[in-house]
Parts: sequence; C-alpha cells; structure tokens
Amino acid sequence: MNNKPLADRLRPKNLETFFGQKHILDKDKILYQMLKNNSLSSIIFWGPPGTGKTTLANIISNTIKANFINTSAVLIGVPEIKKIAKQALENSQLLKQKTILFLDEIHRFNKAQQDVLLPYVESGALILIGATTENPSFSINNALLSRCRVLDLKQLEDKELESILDNALKNEKGLKHLELKISKQAKKVITSFAGGDARSLLTALEIASSGKVKKELKTKDIQEAIQNSVLHYDKNGEEHFNIISALHKCLRDSDINASLYWLARMIEAGEDPLYIARRLIRFASEDVGEDYRALVIANHAKDAIHFLGTPEGNLALAQAVVYLAKAKKSNKLYTAYNKAAEDARKTSHLGVPLVLRNASTNFMKEIGYGNGYKYAPDSTEEEIKNQQHWPDKFKKKKYYK
Repeated sequence: MNNKPLADRLRPKNLETFFGQKHILDKDKILYQMLKNNSLSSIIFWGPPGTGKTTLANIISNTIKANFINTSAVLIGVPEIKKIAKQALENSQLLKQKTILFLDEIHRFNKAQQDVLLPYVESGALILIGATTENPSFSINNALLSRCRVLDLKQLEDKELESILDNALKNEKGLKHLELKISKQAKKVITSFAGGDARSLLTALEIASSGKVKKELKTKDIQEAIQNSVLHYDKNGEEHFNIISALHKCLRDSDINASLYWLARMIEAGEDPLYIARRLIRFASEDVGEDYRALVIANHAKDAIHFLGTPEGNLALAQAVVYLAKAKKSNKLYTAYNKAAEDARKTSHLGVPLVLRNASTNFMKEIGYGNGYKYAPDSTEEEIKNQQHWPDKFKKKKYYK
C-alpha cells in the first residue's frame, strides 16, 4: 500500500497532466517554449501555495537534460551553495552540461547567499529555479532578480480544481479503488474551501474519503473534513464563565443594579480586573456599538486599573459598567462585521485589486501595481465613487446599514 499523501501520489510528471497556469504553459507561452526548445533560463515561480511551483520544477527536471539539484532555502547555507556552484562550473566547462538548482522558499535566502549565486547565474553555468509565495522584489536583491524571469502563478480556478478532484477519484494512484462518487454540492463546498490551492483540495478529499468504500461523498462528509478546530474552555472554571456571562447579559438588558452585583461578585472573588476590563471593552463594541464614548470609557477603566490597581481601580470598572448598562444598545456594528468576516473567510483567496496595491518597487510598477489609482484629495467624487474597492469576481456588499 502506498502511504504517501494523496497530493504527492498524484503530482503530475509532465505538462500534459498538469492542471492550470495556461498563461505560461500554453503552446505559445514562455515556459512551454523554453522546455520545448531546451533553452531554459533562470526563473522564479511566484504564487500562492498549491498552485504547482514545486511540481513544475519537477517536470522541468524530467524534461531538460541537465544535472538537477532540488533543495530548500531553509536547508542550505553558503558552503553548500559554493560547492554546488563550483561543481556546476566544472560540469559546464568539462562536460558541457548545465546544472539546475531548484530552491524552494527562495525568499528566505539572505543577501550573502544570493551574492554567492549571482556570478554563476550570470554566466549561465547555473540555472536557478526559485519558488516563493512572497513578492520577489521584496526578498531578492535587484542584481539577482534582474537575471531571472519571474513567472507569476495564479490561484487555480474552480473548474481546474474540479478536474483535479475528478482525476483523484478516477486515478489508479488516487482513490479509484474506493469507487467513490461526490455530490455536486459537496464538490462545490470542497473547491470553495480550497481557495485555488490544489494541495488543500486533495488533503481535504483524502480526509473525507478515509474509511469509505463504494459511497457518495456528501456535503456533510466534506464539512467534517475541513471544519475548524474549536477551542474549549477549562471545565474547572465553569462558574468563572457563568458569572461573566451573567454580567454581559445584564448589561445588554440595561439592568444597572444586576450588572453591578455580578461585577462585585467577580471582583470580590479575586477575579483579574484586567480580564473584566477586556470584556467591557468587547461589550462596548459588540453590544453598544454606535455610542463611541462607550469604548472610550471602557478603555479608560482599563487604564485606571493599570494606574491604580485594586481596590482603588474597582470604581473605574463600576463606572464603566453603569455607563454601558445605561447606553443605547445596537448590534449593527457587530452584525456588519460578522457578515464581512464570513465573506472574508470564503474569499480569502481573492487578491487585492492591482489599483489598490502600493507600488513600492519598480518591478511592482511594471506589473501594474497602483496603475490608475485616483488620489481622493485630487479627484472628483465621481472618480472616487467609480474606483474599484473590491476584489475581482466579488460583488460588492452593504454590510453596515
């Protein structure tokens, strides 16, 4: 039985079985032409996790006739680099053979390590293939970056993820032996969860399919596989949380006297006053919301506790409790944020629009960062109104009403 993870077992060996990245792999595109003509130059794969950076490096190693060295920037130091570079130079001069060095997480390379590589990359004795999830213009010095072609890998589309999923269910190296089917809704849930990451997709599928034979994977199976871990409180402290809950609910119901009672119960029992202050600050935003003085007063109570300690600072907590109990309650801010947070979790794979990105390097300007941005003080209301503020493929929402 093959004990390798599903994502590793299904790693494509050639371009024909690779999904996605058509903008660099179609027959008229740069990487395809490099491989076809055996004319590879130093490149850096830049993109999110699970988009095929390491897989493409492995495909290159299977395609290009060269000595291929696969390592990670976190595992290699200057002595190892010098040794590899020296051997690469000898191979180039004596054997007329090129050496390809694949460096995963190249953004972790420091300046000294990059400087060692530079002359060998420049001479062509060593072909560098770097992989990074970080913007290369931040982590790679200009001298080395100028000698590499940066290839921007995109998050996989839902259709590409579905193709990967279907292949996993039918592939002999995958889950074909389980004879599994998957419902349309379950497929939608798992591709949405993956967020353009093939590895996340296959890992979730492998967990969901564990122990199942001749069965349809349904939404429930997928949700169980991808559910977030839940943090649990210490059961020995249950009364501690019961009382803070009572204080919270009495504040919400604007019962000043009951709120003071539960506050006193906590203080007199020796509760950490800063814990109470933190809860009052939370309440000021969650349950009062639109009376912004509530947050100021709750913060001042926290500062008073820091400055005075107890018992002198206890009255500051009482003062905050009375104000919060009397304040008009509104959950509009709380509701608005939760709706925004729900969308954020579902769409965290959507990139920031180029127009809203800050172009702090020439490289970033060249690829369109900040292009067309309208600076509000120098622009009309209509221009600002029409400026893109939301990710591509996302319909703007109105959370706060």
